[in-house]
Amino acid sequence: MTMLDPKDGPLLVASHNEGKIWEIRELMEPFGFTVTSAAEKGLPEPEETGDSFEANARLKALAAMEATGLASLSDDSGICIEALGGDPGIYSARWAGEARDFVMAMRNVEEKLQAAGATTPDKRRATFVAVLCLAVPGEEPREFRGEIGGEIVWPPRGTLGFGYDPIFLPDGLDRTFGEMMSLEKHAWKPGQPDALSHRARAFKLFAEEVLGVR
Repeated sequence: MTMLDPKDGPLLVASHNEGKIWEIRELMEPFGFTVTSAAEKGLPEPEETGDSFEANARLKALAAMEATGLASLSDDSGICIEALGGDPGIYSARWAGEARDFVMAMRNVEEKLQAAGATTPDKRRATFVAVLCLAVPGEEPREFRGEIGGEIVWPPRGTLGFGYDPIFLPDGLDRTFGEMMSLEKHAWKPGQPDALSHRARAFKLFAEEVLGVR
């Protein structure tokens, strides 16, 4: 198992999602890596044909690594809503359509919850999931999964974050992810025991195993 080192070259974030790229850059900043992305390299977006967050994260990381020869870190994430049978789940981005219209996607979520009679907090439980996958030439890919529970609120609150952040209220807090700056949303840096967001929780596992952080 290889430990990544900044001297080994850039780390490629295997994503075209500006929000994800920004958050991963921010999380990587303390470690001194040069970070690039699939978008900056002009790589095509691979078709997400997997049946799980892990499978889709793996195919994205492998596609980027094979195209560039660089260590590649992907993210596959989404929101799983209990009253909707776990949807949109791995299809969270697809619910926003080709235009990635998450205002529409959030409205669709609310309409489906209303149709299901999910009008009280106990019926609007949700879990945000993120799986990071690291692909390094010559090694088996490694996945790291992070989750956080909360509830779906309506109307959307906040203009920060991206995706479904404005309708997700984390357990124990009174502000949605859409009302938090990214550093607060992560709530993690090296040496801290806890992380808040699903992506930060997955990244903490990645940092411990691959960057040697404790």
